[in-house]
Amino acid sequence: MQKKKIPTKKSPQNNSPLGRGFKIYWIYGIIALIFLGLQFTSMQPTESISETEFLNKVENNEVKSVTFVTNSGYAEVELLNSSNNSKLLSFRYSDIKDVKEQIRLRNTDNHEIIIDSKEENNLFGEILGWILPLVFFIGIWYFIMRKMSGGAGGGGGQIFNIGKSKATLINKEDISVTFDDVAGLEGAKEEITEIVDFLKSPEKYTKLGGKIPRGAMLIGPPGTGKTLLAKAVAGEAQVPFFSLSGSDFVEMFVGVGASRVRDLFKQAKEKAPSIIFIDEIDAIGRSRGNNTMSGGNDERENTLNQLLTEMDGFGTNTGVIVMAATNRADVLDKALIRPGRFDRQIYVDLPDLLERKEIFEVHLEPLTLSKNIDRNFLARQTPGFSGADIANVCNESALIAARKSKKSIGKQDFLDAMDRIIGGMEKKSKIISPIEKKTIAFHEAGHATVSWMLQYASPLVKVTIVPRGKSLGAAWYLPEERQLTTTQQLEDEMCAALGGRAAEEIFFGKISTGALSDLEKVTKQAYAMISIYGMSNKIGNISYYDSSGQNNGFTKPYSEERAKKIDEEVTKLIENQYQRAKKVLSENKEKAEELATSLLKNEVIFKSDLESIFGERQWKSYEEEKLNEIDLETKKKKKKKETKKQGKNDNTETKSGEKLD
Repeated sequence: MQKKKIPTKKSPQNNSPLGRGFKIYWIYGIIALIFLGLQFTSMQPTESISETEFLNKVENNEVKSVTFVTNSGYAEVELLNSSNNSKLLSFRYSDIKDVKEQIRLRNTDNHEIIIDSKEENNLFGEILGWILPLVFFIGIWYFIMRKMSGGAGGGGGQIFNIGKSKATLINKEDISVTFDDVAGLEGAKEEITEIVDFLKSPEKYTKLGGKIPRGAMLIGPPGTGKTLLAKAVAGEAQVPFFSLSGSDFVEMFVGVGASRVRDLFKQAKEKAPSIIFIDEIDAIGRSRGNNTMSGGNDERENTLNQLLTEMDGFGTNTGVIVMAATNRADVLDKALIRPGRFDRQIYVDLPDLLERKEIFEVHLEPLTLSKNIDRNFLARQTPGFSGADIANVCNESALIAARKSKKSIGKQDFLDAMDRIIGGMEKKSKIISPIEKKTIAFHEAGHATVSWMLQYASPLVKVTIVPRGKSLGAAWYLPEERQLTTTQQLEDEMCAALGGRAAEEIFFGKISTGALSDLEKVTKQAYAMISIYGMSNKIGNISYYDSSGQNNGFTKPYSEERAKKIDEEVTKLIENQYQRAKKVLSENKEKAEELATSLLKNEVIFKSDLESIFGERQWKSYEEEKLNEIDLETKKKKKKKETKKQGKNDNTETKSGEKLD
């Protein structure tokens, strides 16, 4: 079989008429060398002597002539016995009048000495005096112009390219992220699959008269994977991906943002089908007309107007889809998020229990783990964590294990990593008096006791009286992930939060400032229950929540009388839950004291310690039950597969045995 000839890459040829490898800069070097040669050849070789030596020669009648070069400070001397080929003498003189006078005094024989003076014209020096400054200024001008135009690599931020887009182009060959790399976000992935499908096969939709979706808005909290999801879309569709931030459009010069928007869409159309991804679009997409102080014609609004025009103006067959991400969807302009511009609003929420487990699977894969690592346990311990938070936990656990010189990452390393991320570094060196330490211990024991005895309060995971960050003590609870929250659930949470102060009053008869964060949480929660959720019989089913974000906070949507009633209801609600917390602690006073004593002794207590004192908690988490069910189903499926595989192997062995007989 004949081998195919593989074409080799040819190096770029030099098309210079003067030959291969010749550079234009060589001409300038040759010209400079010619000038230098002319200068040195025009100069006669001279031997330098001192002024005293010259006067001695005058006294000895050896000097024939002396010529003073007035513009250089040197004098040329010709001796009587010198030939044409002999060297001329030269000396530096201090004062021409003084030297002439000395010649007259030293010439005792009165022989004729020709004394002359001249100015030496240095052609090369004069030329350099003119050329060098000119070349210098031309060089500076050339350098500045290159910098201003962006130089060899381009650069949209330079003065002549200031209106050019600053988007980073990621070609389809460079995108390796797919939906398989995005753990969780199942709902968002399903919703965005349609866009990917269109980019792959647009004819399927255009044949039926459908139009391409102009844009998709990814909305969700920070760290949930909005940017990663956008990259996965580009990776799945295998199209060019233009990525930039909303702040890249905004400059101090008027009209720059609008110009960059035009240039961005021009580039995207040239490489269509393509995706434009604008991260943090709220930087330019805020509602227009809200800021009356700066006027209505500011640069940000001009940029937004141009973006609206480009998204609604390009043809249906251009194949350009705009994706944007923001965590401030409430401040966006309504014209931006209407259908026809951003047709899809995809909510990327914080991951739930099962999604957190999937995310952990992705981030745990490159780590060296111990055998006893339970993914379900890690997922249960991280409620409210985003994908970025989980990645940080995995990385921090690896650093902690490495710091301890371990060969693998264990369960305790993950717990320490969570503690450090949530509470901060331990400050064991912090000076705390015994009385303060005792107060902190009973305060945390109060929280733990009340939360353990109430059905809807978050169960305790860990309590410590070792200072962390700004807090003197900390308690970790495992909140139930709910989609809806009832009045009783909120009241139980408030009661558990007030358990610390209630314990201080019961055991010490006085209260401290340690309950500041608890009181802040409880107060905000109470006001939300009364004025937002309508959970007060006296106020009624009224909500003063402003979902549009138009309320600037200077005026209240209710009267002073209604404000007084709200304050009364909030005070009543908090006081009732405080008395309830005191009642729970009074009923379990001995157990709470035992818990506080254990905490003082060990500084850290866990869920197992509470179970040994109070007994097992009556109420179990639905999520935990759900995880157990999933694990059982997974084990059953795995067992079925193994059984089927074993049966096939047995049949194969039987058949092979029959053949042998």
